[in-house]
Amino acid sequence: MINLPKEFDETASEIVKQAKGVSRILELPPEVSRVELISASSIQPEPVNWLWQDWLAAGKLHIIGGAPGTGKTTIALSIASTVSCGGHWADGTRANKGRVVIWSAEDSPQDTLVPRLIRCGADCDFVSFIGGVFEPEGKRAFDPGADIPKLREALFLLGKVDLLIIDPIVSAVMGNDHKNSEVRRSLQPLVDLGSELCCAVLGVTHFSKNTAGRNPLERVTGSLAFGALARVVWVTAKGDDSEGKRLLLKAKSNIGPDDGGFEYELIHGDLNDCPGVCAASVVWGEPMEGSTRDLLALVESPTNSRLDGAHSKAQTFLARILSIGHAVPAKEIQDEAKRQGITTSQLRTARDHLGVETRKVGMKDGGWEWSLNQKVLKNAEGVNKNYVASSAENRIFDDILRPEPSDLTELQAQKITDWLIKEGDGDLVYKVLEDCQQKPECREWYLDLVSNGQTTAAENRE
Repeated sequence: MINLPKEFDETASEIVKQAKGVSRILELPPEVSRVELISASSIQPEPVNWLWQDWLAAGKLHIIGGAPGTGKTTIALSIASTVSCGGHWADGTRANKGRVVIWSAEDSPQDTLVPRLIRCGADCDFVSFIGGVFEPEGKRAFDPGADIPKLREALFLLGKVDLLIIDPIVSAVMGNDHKNSEVRRSLQPLVDLGSELCCAVLGVTHFSKNTAGRNPLERVTGSLAFGALARVVWVTAKGDDSEGKRLLLKAKSNIGPDDGGFEYELIHGDLNDCPGVCAASVVWGEPMEGSTRDLLALVESPTNSRLDGAHSKAQTFLARILSIGHAVPAKEIQDEAKRQGITTSQLRTARDHLGVETRKVGMKDGGWEWSLNQKVLKNAEGVNKNYVASSAENRIFDDILRPEPSDLTELQAQKITDWLIKEGDGDLVYKVLEDCQQKPECREWYLDLVSNGQTTAAENRE
């Protein structure tokens, strides 16, 4: 064993400390390519900088998608107007006044975009459109897939920009917009631009055809990378009923809540100072609660969509069974569907289209239950009152016939159902259904009373 003076230990510790310091501060020549590593401890956490709380964030990419005719561009222009004039958002909160830049390949600023901005109340002094690109050989069209560096320079010269709108966002993709890698590479400069300028970026796109009932993100046209790269994705929907209900919903958010939305209407009118010029504006309605898939299914329900007869029948059948709100055993639904000539495939499509929730009951030997989302049912009255009312009648009818085997015919059960719908209040309906469920012998008793017109006896039953 070597015994060294104590000062040698101190010297050795200092050598180790200095060696560690050298390894941390070792620098390569500037011409050598290298990867930067940043310690998490050196990063100061910051809150998301929201232009519109939970909907529109500075420095982030957003996408709004929907079927043609739902008003995606008009909504984007309404958002631009709110930012430009410091107006009110759909939830009643006020926006900070800021500058907006818009590029559109589909609409003319003269006869479409500016009139809509004016109708929406924009401060047009705070809105700019991207025109062409000046080259030594002349002016050419702006290409969002190749001209982001030039756009960056122009935005810096303009000053602080709060919102950049690209319509359509697929135009920024150089290559195949159905390939993840090409979409990500093409959109990354736009993402970096928004982050560098602390500017919200909103891209407009469409839904793919024949995608109703699928996950909303999968419905955005092109590669899934569009939805994956965006931090917030909005979707629009419109029913085909006479009222033309429209919804703006949040399909995804990596930085906040990802559900809920707002009703809206598109109102057309003439511009006061521009004779003969007509344009659309957005009027916001009530807030909506629930998942986007459920709310889309509600608007795109069988009464609002042009589906073939077999699928429409399957969706109507399933909606009626589940419309009261409590879960129903899946096997019971499947057996009844089979009796009514509805195939397994049609029933599965109906389940996906309506956003039905499935739940396993019990463990190994348990079955499955299906139900509609409670928030969707809560909103159903405002979106489709007649549809829900007719569904409730059919659901009461089904409940009266349970549990099997039934000692009532369907015609007899319908008599009790008709009476409950016409005469019964909520408490009475609950009491009758409870009796019919738990005491099958009561069903004949109710039938006799209703058939003989003795409804007061049913109302006073203890």
